[in-house]
Amino acid sequence: MQVYVLDSNFFIQAYRIYYPPDVAVNFWLKIRELASQGRIISIDKVRDELYQGNDALKDWCKNNLPTDFFRATDVPEVLAAYRSVIGWAISRNSHYVPNAINEFLEATEADAFLTAYCLAAADSRILVTQEISEPNRKNKVKIPDACNAVGVSYVDTITMFRQLGATF
Repeated sequence: MQVYVLDSNFFIQAYRIYYPPDVAVNFWLKIRELASQGRIISIDKVRDELYQGNDALKDWCKNNLPTDFFRATDVPEVLAAYRSVIGWAISRNSHYVPNAINEFLEATEADAFLTAYCLAAADSRILVTQEISEPNRKNKVKIPDACNAVGVSYVDTITMFRQLGATF
């Protein structure tokens, strides 16, 4: 079974811009349903990013997502994949400015860990992000470009819903 691994921007953009919960009630019900079925998950680093502020999105996540929704990244298979992601990022030091690589590899940032988490089981995990590939960009490592480099599948939110056959 394919599992979709959600980036922070999935939640943040949906909650604050596209699908506010007071308007798009069925969107959030669908997220809760897919999470309870184990079809969508995320990682501890995303949780940490989402929980930085005390806001309604944090409360929604705590009250609606299963306790095992945010998966650990400090496990051997993810850390081994993370080393591959680090190797790729460092090998691109002639392309990206140093701050871009440092930000991407920052231990508290989710992007490299999301890529590594999906790489650790690339045949069954698909990363979901709203980021768009920008391979010529030098001041920011974009998740799709890291995914393309290491062989991780990624989609945007609407593509995920289509692939799941989910409507709301």
